[in-house]
Amino acid sequence: MGPVLAGVLQLLALIGALALAYVPLGNHMAKVYSSEKHWRVEKWIYKGIGANPDTEMRWASYLRGVLAFSAAGVLFLYLLQRLQGSLPGSLGFSSIEPAQAFDTAASFVTNTNWQSYYGEQAMGHVVQTAGLAVQNFVSAAVGIAVAVALVRGFARSRTGELGNFWADLVRGTIRVLVPGAAIAAVVLVACGAIQNFSGIHEVGQFMGGSQQWNGGAVASQEAIKELGTNGGGYFNANSAHPFENPTPFTNLFEIFLILVIPLALTRTFGIMVGSVKQGYAILTTMVTIWVGFVALMMWTEFAHHGPALEAAGGAMEGKEARFGVGASALFGVSTTLTSTGAVDSFHSSFTGLGGGITMLGMMLGEIAPGGTGSGLYGMLIMAIIAVFIAGLMVGRTPEYLGKKIGAREMKLAACYILVTPALVLIFTAASMALRTPPNSMLNSGAHGFSEVLYAFTSASNNNGSAFAGLNANTDWFNTTTGLAMLLGRFVPMVFVLALAGSLAEQKPVPATAGTLRTEKPLFTGLLVGAILIITGLTYFPALALGPLAEGLA
Repeated sequence: MGPVLAGVLQLLALIGALALAYVPLGNHMAKVYSSEKHWRVEKWIYKGIGANPDTEMRWASYLRGVLAFSAAGVLFLYLLQRLQGSLPGSLGFSSIEPAQAFDTAASFVTNTNWQSYYGEQAMGHVVQTAGLAVQNFVSAAVGIAVAVALVRGFARSRTGELGNFWADLVRGTIRVLVPGAAIAAVVLVACGAIQNFSGIHEVGQFMGGSQQWNGGAVASQEAIKELGTNGGGYFNANSAHPFENPTPFTNLFEIFLILVIPLALTRTFGIMVGSVKQGYAILTTMVTIWVGFVALMMWTEFAHHGPALEAAGGAMEGKEARFGVGASALFGVSTTLTSTGAVDSFHSSFTGLGGGITMLGMMLGEIAPGGTGSGLYGMLIMAIIAVFIAGLMVGRTPEYLGKKIGAREMKLAACYILVTPALVLIFTAASMALRTPPNSMLNSGAHGFSEVLYAFTSASNNNGSAFAGLNANTDWFNTTTGLAMLLGRFVPMVFVLALAGSLAEQKPVPATAGTLRTEKPLFTGLLVGAILIITGLTYFPALALGPLAEGLA
């Protein structure tokens, strides 16, 4: 079997598995966020944190809950790292330096999981499990909660109430993420991923020296790392490491975990707004972009230039021989079109255009299908933009799901789509203009610029993957990427929740003969076009200086 055929068959198998999980998981999440009953363990948690899960919140109160919980998470994780040297189970590792501790705390709380450290050489068992793994669960649950709040904004009328943040947070963690991650961890252990709390030990002698590895609760963290679209690896090699990702099957299974919740949330959306067809329209948009990116990535990486690449079946530099070009391309696209950031190959070693595709996936806003929750609310914002464009074309007041899209709604949507590009371009320009930050680049020219552009694209979009080669463990990059992650996560949430509150207060508008049918293929095509055009106009100059210049050289 040729490598191209193998890549295509893996793609088809993945699509089939996702199709089987779509309806039951989507239905389950709709029941979770619509139920009025509380499990006993949930009641214990509410009592412990002093929250009343039955109290409805307006958007400002919901936002305060999100920000307060996340701020507490940043502080706790920062202190845990700063005290690591005094904690049991530290494996002898010292405490993390302040700038790096801030960067890592901001990273994991914002669902980014950007790492400027070597996991197996810096973090002990306590920080990994009680700090990083816990944030993998709750940061994903926060994203889903915000998306559900926006969906309620469309579904409700004549009220500003969006549900209860604490109930949404706890239910998403207890009823969705914990069971899913537990099942996934068992599968990974059965396939060879490690799960223990062993210390550092030698694994052999190599060229006169010893090779040392430490164990850890790797399978459980790997499961939620992918299922919650987090991305932080237990080891520096991330999902290219055989302890995290042992076989081609686990590689495909991890891609499945990355995509399954963001895609199934479109079903949840359709059920909650009372029109499953609306969910299918959003799903079709996501899948169209994802399949197009996969095909384009495989083409760029399988393009043979010279006998070495032809013999290897594609551009194998920086790719795991266990997985090959096709699986690496599939993983690379899936992880950058979501907010996952996990890697099973090194994106800096992709072809010039291949590296550009990974960047473009993040620049779209990671909405195809995007992160857990963030992908859905990002796509719904783009749907509002597309409806507004269609309204301008026909001279009608734009409407979406029975809600008028007026000046207030458009201002909030416009602010949402401007935040991340501003962060990416301003921080990248500052890094290239100042004297010392460019010293962190391993390469010069277009590829070196791509390293910096990728870093801030990843941080601002809460992705977490890196282009490899950039030394990000400096005061400048630790501080600026930390700020980019925090601003890129929470400022857009302000606009999403304000928009949800505005929509929930509206009176439903009855559909007429002139209403745009947003469940039809015509709207799907308009939405795909709007996403690509808006992104292209925003980022094309920066892409032209980096991956395009390198790819066309």
